[in-house]
Amino acid sequence: MAGLVDFKNEEEVKEYLDNLGTEYSYQCYKERDPDGCYRLVEYFESIKKNFEAAAKLVKSTCEEHEHGQSCYKLGAYYATGKGGLPVDLQAAYNCFLKSCQKGGRKSLDSCHNVGLLLHDGHVNNKEPDPVKARDYYTKACDGNFSASCFNLSTMYLQGAPGLPKDMSKALHFSERACDLGHIWACANASRIYKLGDGVTKDNTKAEKLKNRASELFRQQREAEQITFGE
Repeated sequence: MAGLVDFKNEEEVKEYLDNLGTEYSYQCYKERDPDGCYRLVEYFESIKKNFEAAAKLVKSTCEEHEHGQSCYKLGAYYATGKGGLPVDLQAAYNCFLKSCQKGGRKSLDSCHNVGLLLHDGHVNNKEPDPVKARDYYTKACDGNFSASCFNLSTMYLQGAPGLPKDMSKALHFSERACDLGHIWACANASRIYKLGDGVTKDNTKAEKLKNRASELFRQQREAEQITFGE
């Protein structure tokens, strides 16, 4: 694959892509490199649009190598029934849990998804487990995953079995998520300060957080318009 590729030349592009597939196949099947297998999975998805082959390979890469990114992707496949796999939220949970515990890229996403499935009662005999969900949300939040911080804030805002309402913690996690760019967390924190609901009322902080939410909303709208314009 040496040399520059003229991406306006259809034959050169086809040869380049075929060579990529060959290289990734060699890395996966000959070198037994799980990262190479994961690259081949993405090749099957994005280039070949062969999701059945991607599902088969990502399953073996997760199960045989316990490759974190592959386990995350396999969990997503099970959650959506992609690549010919059945929709199986318990299997998805097991994959996300393995990725969460493994660490690395996508581990925070996986920890968050473990929290979601526990929180909503989609696994473990269909009984919601807010306490365990909190633990996985906390792990992801500690890694600056904003959605987990926000979910923690709502759990403490509302309370749940084994997890009493705590406005101080609700505010803490709302502000944490707001700092990470979560619009609704900023809005919730603003409201808590404005009402003085379980915390010291502070109109200055309430206004600041309200403005932060407005600014994030404006940025989001601008980004959506740019994407649409492209």
